[in-house]
Amino acid sequence: MGKNVLSIIGNTPLIQLSKLFANDRGIQVYAKLELLNPGGSAKDRSAARIINEAWDEGAIGPGSVIIESSSGNMAISLAAICSYLGMRFISVIDPKTTQQNIRIMRAYGADIELVDKVDPETGQFLPARLHRVQQLVSLTPNSFWPNQYANKNNHLSHSEGTMREVIGELGHVDYIVGGVSTCGTMLGCANYAREHGLPTKIVAVDAEGSVIFGGANGIRRFPGLGTGIIPPFGHTRFMDKAIKVADLDMVAGCRQLAAKESILAGPSSGAVIHALKSIENELPNDAVCVVILHDRGERYMDTVFCDEWVEQQFEGFRFRSDS
Repeated sequence: MGKNVLSIIGNTPLIQLSKLFANDRGIQVYAKLELLNPGGSAKDRSAARIINEAWDEGAIGPGSVIIESSSGNMAISLAAICSYLGMRFISVIDPKTTQQNIRIMRAYGADIELVDKVDPETGQFLPARLHRVQQLVSLTPNSFWPNQYANKNNHLSHSEGTMREVIGELGHVDYIVGGVSTCGTMLGCANYAREHGLPTKIVAVDAEGSVIFGGANGIRRFPGLGTGIIPPFGHTRFMDKAIKVADLDMVAGCRQLAAKESILAGPSSGAVIHALKSIENELPNDAVCVVILHDRGERYMDTVFCDEWVEQQFEGFRFRSDS
């Protein structure tokens, strides 16, 4: 039997960022190009593993209805996978979800369920969305909630996939840097390092305005990084270092990545680039570092890569032509 779209999830390329991180100290920085998964993001891994495990256990099958709370990449990955496997997918979103992401979901045949009121206790959309998921599951026959926020297959897809691939290719890694939302990616990387006795330091990157690493809720302009409540995977301190990045610095990181390395990536990737840049002087000579580039930049043409939007959002800030 030939390959299908699900069979090419994972085993993403690892390339060196020799221009963006040029130095005379022997430091090497590699990028794990999760944006080259067929669905365009690292979420393909967790979505595929969660769905495959549920399928193998008999919890779902052709004609099942998959219902999940997601405003972006997880929903897109689930929409594509469900379409291929002959299942219906309902994405529970809130008004912050971009029109571009909604269009992509619908292109795969997803149904959209909008929650337009925040949870009264927390003032956040996520608890309200999760409540709506539970309502829909109870009302919909043959339905299944993947629960990306607490399903172990989320982080297992990265311990047995992403991190295993990185170590298999490089052999030794001193730092691995990636963004957090459900925390599945970086928890998986941390678990692999711990289980194999590796000295790799885990650097988790969050958005300013997110509460995963503490602090108050604030404005977060981009989906896919940070959250308004601490997710189940975030209750364990799995990282060696946590760095918060401002929205404007995410934009700058994205634009540097495009200008120097010709890689068009989303804001979580820009955050990761900025975070590693911020600790570059602390890195030991000859350090081997890996950054996880989570998703494609084409989904952010109306925001990250739109000068007018940036100037409007950040009080007239302008990127110089040489920045």
